[in-house]
Amino acid sequence: MSSSSAPGVDASTSPPVAKRSVGDLARAAVSGWLGTALEFMDFQLYSLAAALVFSQIFFAGGDAAMAVVLAMATYGVGYVARPVGAFFFARIGDKIGRKQVLFYTILLMGAATTLIGVLPTYEQVGILAPILLVVLRLAQGFGAGAEISGAGVMLAEYAPDNRRGIVASLVALGTNCGTLFASGIWAILLAVMMESDVIAWGWRIPFIGSAVIMLFALWVRFNLKESPVFEERTDVVDGKALSRAELHKVATETNDIRTLESLQKKPLKAVLVSFFLRFGQAGNSGIVQTYLISFITITLAISKEVGPEIVIVSSLIGFLTIPLVGFLGDKFGRRRMYIVMSALSLVLIVPTLLMINSREVGAIFVGYALIHNISVLGLASMENISIPEIFGARNRYTLTAVVREIAAIVATGIGPVIAAAWVAAATGSIVPIMVLMGVFTASALVAAIVAPEWTGRDLRDPRPAM
Repeated sequence: MSSSSAPGVDASTSPPVAKRSVGDLARAAVSGWLGTALEFMDFQLYSLAAALVFSQIFFAGGDAAMAVVLAMATYGVGYVARPVGAFFFARIGDKIGRKQVLFYTILLMGAATTLIGVLPTYEQVGILAPILLVVLRLAQGFGAGAEISGAGVMLAEYAPDNRRGIVASLVALGTNCGTLFASGIWAILLAVMMESDVIAWGWRIPFIGSAVIMLFALWVRFNLKESPVFEERTDVVDGKALSRAELHKVATETNDIRTLESLQKKPLKAVLVSFFLRFGQAGNSGIVQTYLISFITITLAISKEVGPEIVIVSSLIGFLTIPLVGFLGDKFGRRRMYIVMSALSLVLIVPTLLMINSREVGAIFVGYALIHNISVLGLASMENISIPEIFGARNRYTLTAVVREIAAIVATGIGPVIAAAWVAAATGSIVPIMVLMGVFTASALVAAIVAPEWTGRDLRDPRPAM
């Protein structure tokens, strides 16, 4: 906290300033990037394994088609556990600090992934094999639910006020790194090994190998200092947040107006704005990164190699898009950038999807890269800092994590399913995809329009930004 206390606050009750060096900020940035990269690598490793080999290894006791369905269903189990983990860990993070929780989440997430690599197969232990796989997927999702939100909160609370956007964009860059790393490992395995060897034992290599990244990330987080904003909160005493009753008593005695207002005001508008900002980005992500690849491959009958190639190329472009959008958000304000990016996305939906629908490979690459970087990666860059910034200090981690996970499950759960059913009913038309992306993008645009600007606000303020 600054040397001058906030209006209505007794300076004698204010905690001392939590000083952090450039090295501390660098460690926090690396920590957030590593955790997010590991999270997305874990899920991408499983996603590819489920598609390529798990139906033969863990679900080999019945019909082959049903085995594929079960392998994919087990993939979805991890997402079911995410909101539960978000609520559980984030509440602890608001109570005792972000550092400890982020250490536990990455340990749980990484250990579950590594253990998948040593699981016995269906042939060895029968039905116990898929049961153990489901248990590890639940553990993986339970830890991941609070990971990316916690990383965003930590970086937001570490970064200088005028550099929060570009610093927090490292979290979004981690998603690209994890996805590309996992895809690269599988590509190498399939290129240098016979398919029979991959199925027999090669599939274990990436899962066990992920332990190296986990151990490095744990070392970084073990040496990481607590968020300075958490330590400077007026309701934190000896590293632990006061209860609501205790805080009300202290705030009344010290005439802490901000805290008293935060205890009385429900953050309904902040929750709704954050939900729809996340809903728009997550919905576009589900359509573009999941369903659209299937549409290109199956409905348009384009060569199977094209789908992964355009994802890799577009993701590489994202290494420029994400920090650029973060920088522009710092310079012009995140609300304004949300409005600009969402409006641009609405304008680009029809022409870019028509380019994809042309079946010309060059046009597909350009169209996909444009809509992916604007509608998905650009919005993700701002989202990672915007949602923590919108909420007040006392429950920032909890509300950020829960809103993010619930909005994502709703959007990514219904988006690709509705798209697939609607496209099938429309005999392969791309119009349903345009309509759905328009709805998702418009939800983020409207949320940004009705919200007041929140960029650069005092993150120690216990009140929400709106």
